[in-house]
Amino acid sequence: MKIAILGTGCSKCKQTVEVVRQAVLQAGVDVSIDKVEDIQEIMRFKVMRTPAVAIDDKVMISGRVPTIAEVKSLLVQA
Repeated sequence: MKIAILGTGCSKCKQTVEVVRQAVLQAGVDVSIDKVEDIQEIMRFKVMRTPAVAIDDKVMISGRVPTIAEVKSLLVQA
């Protein structure tokens, strides 16, 4: 499983990185986490608002910082 965190480096983007890392640790799943800051790469995902979280190239959350519980739920579903 691959998680991409899309954002240019704002404080909410940084919070999202930490939330995702905590959720992955708590869920005990084996995933790769990539932080995507390049605007061209973010546009490839067709994201209009950041931060965004994509799992296996599918945008699951956009425009807000998710909760740890929300990310864990997405990890179980994926």
